[in-house]
Amino acid sequence: MAGHSQFKNIMYRKGAQDKKRAKMFAKLAKEITVAAKMGLPDPEYNPRLRAAIQAARVENMPKDNIERAIKRSTDQGGENYEEVRYEGFGPGGIGVIVETLTDNRNRTAGEVRAIFTKNGGNLGETGSVSFMFDRLGLIEYPAEAASADEMIEAAIDAGADDCQSGPETHDLYSAPDALHEVSKALEVRFGEPRSARIVWKPQNTISLDDEKAETVLKMLEALDDNDDVQQVYANFEMSDSVLEKMSA
Repeated sequence: MAGHSQFKNIMYRKGAQDKKRAKMFAKLAKEITVAAKMGLPDPEYNPRLRAAIQAARVENMPKDNIERAIKRSTDQGGENYEEVRYEGFGPGGIGVIVETLTDNRNRTAGEVRAIFTKNGGNLGETGSVSFMFDRLGLIEYPAEAASADEMIEAAIDAGADDCQSGPETHDLYSAPDALHEVSKALEVRFGEPRSARIVWKPQNTISLDDEKAETVLKMLEALDDNDDVQQVYANFEMSDSVLEKMSA
Protein backbone atom coordinates (compact mmCIF):
# COMPACT_ATOMS: atom_id res chain seq x y z
CA MET A 1 0.00 0.00 0.00
CA ALA A 2 1.13 3.54 -0.63
CA GLY A 3 2.68 5.26 2.34
CA HIS A 4 -0.15 7.75 2.66
CA SER A 5 -2.94 5.17 2.67
CA GLN A 6 -1.13 2.83 5.06
CA PHE A 7 -2.04 4.90 8.08
CA LYS A 8 -5.69 4.88 7.04
CA ASN A 9 -5.50 1.12 7.24
CA ILE A 10 -3.51 1.19 10.47
CA MET A 11 -6.25 3.25 12.13
CA TYR A 12 -8.55 0.48 11.08
CA ARG A 13 -12.29 1.02 11.14
CA LYS A 14 -14.73 -0.64 8.78
CA GLY A 15 -16.91 1.62 6.66
CA ALA A 16 -20.36 2.66 7.81
CA GLN A 17 -22.36 -0.33 6.57
CA ASP A 18 -26.00 -0.14 7.53
CA LYS A 19 -25.76 -3.19 9.79
CA LYS A 20 -23.05 -1.46 11.87
CA ARG A 21 -24.55 1.99 11.91
CA ALA A 22 -26.35 1.63 15.24
CA LYS A 23 -23.20 0.26 16.90
CA MET A 24 -21.11 3.08 15.44
CA PHE A 25 -23.58 5.71 16.65
CA ALA A 26 -23.52 4.14 20.13
CA LYS A 27 -19.71 4.43 20.27
CA LEU A 28 -19.78 8.00 19.00
CA ALA A 29 -22.47 8.90 21.56
CA LYS A 30 -20.41 7.35 24.37
CA GLU A 31 -17.38 9.46 23.41
CA ILE A 32 -19.54 12.61 23.23
CA THR A 33 -21.01 11.92 26.67
CA VAL A 34 -17.62 11.23 28.25
CA ALA A 35 -16.06 14.29 26.61
CA ALA A 36 -18.90 16.53 27.80
CA LYS A 37 -18.69 15.10 31.34
CA MET A 38 -14.92 15.64 31.55
CA GLY A 39 -15.17 19.31 30.57
CA LEU A 40 -17.81 21.87 29.72
CA PRO A 41 -20.80 20.65 27.65
CA ASP A 42 -20.02 23.38 25.10
CA PRO A 43 -17.78 22.37 22.17
CA GLU A 44 -16.47 25.93 21.85
CA TYR A 45 -14.71 25.52 25.20
CA ASN A 46 -14.14 21.77 25.16
CA PRO A 47 -11.74 20.59 22.41
CA ARG A 48 -12.38 16.91 23.06
CA LEU A 49 -16.15 17.38 22.78
CA ARG A 50 -15.67 19.41 19.62
CA ALA A 51 -13.62 16.58 18.09
CA ALA A 52 -16.23 14.01 19.14
CA ILE A 53 -19.03 16.01 17.54
CA GLN A 54 -17.00 16.43 14.35
CA ALA A 55 -16.48 12.68 14.19
CA ALA A 56 -20.21 12.14 14.64
CA ARG A 57 -21.04 14.58 11.85
CA VAL A 58 -18.67 12.81 9.45
CA GLU A 59 -20.68 9.63 10.03
CA ASN A 60 -23.97 11.53 9.51
CA MET A 61 -25.11 10.99 13.07
CA PRO A 62 -28.42 12.85 13.56
CA LYS A 63 -28.27 16.13 15.46
CA ASP A 64 -30.84 14.84 17.99
CA ASN A 65 -28.56 11.91 18.84
CA ILE A 66 -25.65 14.29 19.44
CA GLU A 67 -27.72 16.55 21.68
CA ARG A 68 -29.03 13.59 23.69
CA ALA A 69 -25.48 12.32 24.19
CA ILE A 70 -24.40 15.72 25.54
CA LYS A 71 -27.45 15.87 27.84
CA ARG A 72 -26.60 12.45 29.27
CA SER A 73 -23.36 13.90 30.63
CA THR A 74 -25.37 15.87 33.19
CA ASP A 75 -27.84 13.10 34.08
CA GLN A 76 -27.64 11.90 37.65
CA GLY A 77 -27.07 8.18 38.10
CA GLY A 78 -25.86 7.60 34.53
CA GLU A 79 -23.07 5.21 33.61
CA ASN A 80 -19.55 6.18 34.55
CA TYR A 81 -17.05 5.19 31.90
CA GLU A 82 -13.30 5.12 32.33
CA GLU A 83 -10.66 5.17 29.64
CA VAL A 84 -8.52 2.05 29.54
CA ARG A 85 -5.78 1.37 27.00
CA TYR A 86 -4.67 -2.14 26.10
CA GLU A 87 -1.45 -2.97 24.29
CA GLY A 88 -0.50 -6.26 22.68
CA PHE A 89 0.94 -8.12 19.74
CA GLY A 90 -0.83 -9.58 16.74
CA PRO A 91 0.16 -12.05 14.00
CA GLY A 92 3.57 -11.33 12.53
CA GLY A 93 4.64 -9.55 15.71
CA ILE A 94 2.76 -6.34 14.91
CA GLY A 95 2.02 -3.92 17.76
CA VAL A 96 -1.63 -3.15 18.51
CA ILE A 97 -3.06 -0.39 20.71
CA VAL A 98 -6.72 -0.63 21.76
CA GLU A 99 -8.45 2.37 23.33
CA THR A 100 -11.65 1.64 25.26
CA LEU A 101 -14.34 3.37 27.28
CA THR A 102 -15.74 0.90 29.79
CA ASP A 103 -17.95 0.69 32.85
CA ASN A 104 -16.47 -2.73 33.73
CA ARG A 105 -12.70 -3.16 33.41
CA ASN A 106 -12.77 -6.90 34.11
CA ARG A 107 -15.31 -7.59 31.38
CA THR A 108 -13.50 -5.47 28.80
CA ALA A 109 -10.07 -6.90 29.63
CA GLY A 110 -11.41 -10.45 29.29
CA GLU A 111 -13.08 -9.74 25.97
CA VAL A 112 -10.07 -7.93 24.49
CA ARG A 113 -7.71 -10.68 25.66
CA ALA A 114 -9.96 -13.35 24.12
CA ILE A 115 -9.93 -11.59 20.74
CA PHE A 116 -6.13 -11.37 20.77
CA THR A 117 -5.75 -15.03 21.76
CA LYS A 118 -8.27 -16.33 19.22
CA ASN A 119 -6.35 -14.62 16.41
CA GLY A 120 -2.85 -15.70 17.40
CA GLY A 121 -1.94 -12.58 19.37
CA ASN A 122 -1.36 -11.82 23.02
CA LEU A 123 -1.88 -8.89 25.35
CA GLY A 124 1.19 -7.20 26.81
CA GLU A 125 1.85 -4.82 29.67
CA THR A 126 1.06 -1.11 29.40
CA GLY A 127 3.97 0.46 27.54
CA SER A 128 5.00 -2.74 25.77
CA VAL A 129 3.78 -1.41 22.41
CA SER A 130 3.11 2.33 22.73
CA PHE A 131 6.83 3.19 22.69
CA MET A 132 6.78 2.19 19.00
CA PHE A 133 4.15 4.86 18.26
CA ASP A 134 4.04 8.65 18.47
CA ARG A 135 1.13 10.34 20.24
CA LEU A 136 0.07 13.12 17.85
CA GLY A 137 -2.76 15.44 16.98
CA LEU A 138 -4.24 14.65 13.54
CA ILE A 139 -6.33 17.12 11.53
CA GLU A 140 -7.89 15.75 8.37
CA TYR A 141 -9.26 17.67 5.38
CA PRO A 142 -10.67 16.23 2.15
CA ALA A 143 -8.29 16.51 -0.82
CA GLU A 144 -10.56 19.02 -2.56
CA ALA A 145 -10.21 21.51 0.31
CA ALA A 146 -6.92 22.82 -1.13
CA SER A 147 -3.93 21.92 -3.27
CA ALA A 148 -1.01 20.16 -1.61
CA ASP A 149 1.08 23.34 -1.80
CA GLU A 150 -1.70 25.48 -0.30
CA MET A 151 -2.20 23.01 2.54
CA ILE A 152 1.52 22.80 3.35
CA GLU A 153 1.73 26.58 3.46
CA ALA A 154 -1.32 26.77 5.71
CA ALA A 155 0.06 24.00 7.93
CA ILE A 156 3.28 25.91 8.49
CA ASP A 157 1.40 29.12 9.26
CA ALA A 158 -0.90 27.30 11.68
CA GLY A 159 1.97 25.70 13.57
CA ALA A 160 1.50 22.10 12.41
CA ASP A 161 4.54 19.82 12.52
CA ASP A 162 3.86 17.83 9.34
CA CYS A 163 1.48 17.69 6.38
CA GLN A 164 0.90 14.62 4.20
CA SER A 165 -1.33 15.06 1.15
CA GLY A 166 -2.81 12.16 -0.78
CA PRO A 167 -5.51 11.51 -3.38
CA GLU A 168 -8.31 11.52 -0.77
CA THR A 169 -7.16 13.61 2.19
CA HIS A 170 -4.68 16.07 3.63
CA ASP A 171 -3.39 14.84 7.01
CA LEU A 172 -1.80 17.46 9.25
CA TYR A 173 0.03 16.48 12.43
CA SER A 174 0.75 18.50 15.54
CA ALA A 175 1.78 18.03 19.15
CA PRO A 176 -1.26 16.78 21.12
CA ASP A 177 -1.47 19.93 23.25
CA ALA A 178 -1.37 22.12 20.13
CA LEU A 179 -4.16 20.28 18.29
CA HIS A 180 -6.97 22.67 19.22
CA GLU A 181 -4.98 25.79 18.40
CA VAL A 182 -3.72 24.45 15.04
CA SER A 183 -7.19 23.17 14.12
CA LYS A 184 -8.81 26.55 14.84
CA ALA A 185 -6.19 28.36 12.74
CA LEU A 186 -6.80 26.05 9.78
CA GLU A 187 -10.56 26.34 10.18
CA VAL A 188 -10.36 30.09 9.50
CA ARG A 189 -8.92 29.33 6.08
CA PHE A 190 -10.54 26.04 5.04
CA GLY A 191 -13.62 25.65 7.23
CA GLU A 192 -14.28 22.87 9.72
CA PRO A 193 -12.00 19.84 9.20
CA ARG A 194 -13.31 16.35 8.59
CA SER A 195 -11.78 15.38 11.93
CA ALA A 196 -9.37 16.66 14.57
CA ARG A 197 -8.28 14.14 17.17
CA ILE A 198 -5.38 12.62 19.11
CA VAL A 199 -4.00 9.44 17.53
CA TRP A 200 -1.22 6.87 17.86
CA LYS A 201 0.95 7.01 14.72
CA PRO A 202 3.45 4.16 14.22
CA GLN A 203 7.09 5.12 13.89
CA ASN A 204 7.68 2.18 11.53
CA THR A 205 5.50 -0.47 9.94
CA ILE A 206 5.82 -4.24 9.55
CA SER A 207 5.02 -5.75 6.16
CA LEU A 208 2.71 -8.78 6.37
CA ASP A 209 2.17 -11.59 3.88
CA ASP A 210 -1.39 -12.11 2.68
CA GLU A 211 -2.22 -14.90 5.13
CA LYS A 212 -1.12 -12.98 8.22
CA ALA A 213 -2.71 -9.79 6.88
CA GLU A 214 -6.10 -11.52 6.60
CA THR A 215 -5.82 -12.76 10.19
CA VAL A 216 -4.85 -9.29 11.39
CA LEU A 217 -7.83 -7.68 9.65
CA LYS A 218 -10.18 -10.27 11.20
CA MET A 219 -8.71 -9.51 14.63
CA LEU A 220 -9.04 -5.75 14.15
CA GLU A 221 -12.61 -6.14 12.93
CA ALA A 222 -13.46 -8.24 16.00
CA LEU A 223 -11.93 -5.59 18.26
CA ASP A 224 -13.79 -2.83 16.45
CA ASP A 225 -17.03 -4.79 16.83
CA ASN A 226 -16.66 -4.80 20.62
CA ASP A 227 -18.97 -2.27 22.26
CA ASP A 228 -16.27 -0.96 24.62
CA VAL A 229 -13.57 -0.44 21.98
CA GLN A 230 -13.36 3.10 20.62
CA GLN A 231 -10.19 3.08 18.48
CA VAL A 232 -7.63 0.51 17.30
CA TYR A 233 -4.14 1.26 15.97
CA ALA A 234 -1.51 -1.13 14.60
CA ASN A 235 1.87 -0.83 12.89
CA PHE A 236 1.49 -2.97 9.77
CA GLU A 237 1.17 -2.70 6.03
CA MET A 238 -0.30 -5.10 3.49
CA SER A 239 -1.06 -5.49 -0.18
CA ASP A 240 -4.07 -3.70 -1.66
CA SER A 241 -5.45 -7.07 -2.83
CA VAL A 242 -5.94 -8.28 0.76
CA LEU A 243 -7.76 -5.13 1.80
CA GLU A 244 -10.03 -5.35 -1.26
CA LYS A 245 -10.75 -9.01 -0.54
CA MET A 246 -11.65 -8.33 3.10
CA SER A 247 -13.76 -5.27 2.23
CA ALA A 248 -15.79 -7.12 -0.42
